[in-house]
Amino acid sequence: MEKIRIIGNALPDMPWQDKPAGYNMPVWRYTENPIINRNPIKGVSRIFNSAVMPYEDGYIGVFRAEQTDGIPHIYLGRSKDAVHWEFDTEKILFTDEKGEPFMPHYAYDPRLVKVEDTYYIMWCQDGYGATIGIAKTTDFKTFTRLENPFLPFNRNAVLFPRKIGGNFVMLSRPSDSGHTPFGDVFISESPDMEFWGRHRHLMGTNTGNWWEGTKVGGGSAPIETDKGWLMLYHGVVTTCNGFVYSIGAAILDIDNPSIVKHRSSRYILTPEEWYEERGFVPNVCFPCATLQDAETGRIAIYYGCADSYVGVAFTTAEELYNYILENDNAGQTEHEIGRR
Repeated sequence: MEKIRIIGNALPDMPWQDKPAGYNMPVWRYTENPIINRNPIKGVSRIFNSAVMPYEDGYIGVFRAEQTDGIPHIYLGRSKDAVHWEFDTEKILFTDEKGEPFMPHYAYDPRLVKVEDTYYIMWCQDGYGATIGIAKTTDFKTFTRLENPFLPFNRNAVLFPRKIGGNFVMLSRPSDSGHTPFGDVFISESPDMEFWGRHRHLMGTNTGNWWEGTKVGGGSAPIETDKGWLMLYHGVVTTCNGFVYSIGAAILDIDNPSIVKHRSSRYILTPEEWYEERGFVPNVCFPCATLQDAETGRIAIYYGCADSYVGVAFTTAEELYNYILENDNAGQTEHEIGRR
């Protein structure tokens, strides 16, 4: 087994279950899934595709909440153990830099990433077409919405958890305004979270991997390791019965993450359980966040299930890294700096 070390903080109280005896996949599910069921709070029918992280003496999260009028917004939640959650009864209220209301018409699939002393929330919204919204907070009491980073059409914004070469770095997936039947992941940089450039191709669907042959998109914030950035993402295939969303994994270069060092030809998790196969949108495993303990290498993956629930799955950095190496088929375009 190749060794790999997570660079970061210890998180000894994060959720964890040991790998079941005889189980041969690199990621295994929490036996109490789903951790968030339907109708979790008044006026909200489903919570899914949401992001969590450590905060103060517990955990905090931003949650995609489908209201009973069918419109998604982002709600705040808190937990002592990162499994049992209490939610605010009202959606997050975003303001502009002057403190004036600056709410999106709708917001979904949020990610939550801390860079230095600031927490950033990214989501998909309407900006004359599907585009990316972003806001910042330092206290989870006031939330300042920033200018849209990119033009439409774009989705799946994921910020790296630290600056690289002095710049913020973010993943995104240019798309269209429908339920996009295509899509590659790109990477962009910014000196100030306002002006974005140096847009480079990261990865696409050209590997020949059937399970991700339609489109790919960013998942949780990349995890820094001594072997590179460990990236979890979603890969989609079109079947005779619609899209199927699985979870894939790759290793990106630590200093120039537009270079994919290794990429698994096999998914690490695919819809198999009832809460992943059956729901508002069936056959979806959609990763949005991880918790990790640098001391043990343990990783907990938070993922949306069938657009109806939130699930948790477990792995270790070593197990996942070796699975990627054993099944590596990153192509030449992935190994290159994506700046054609």
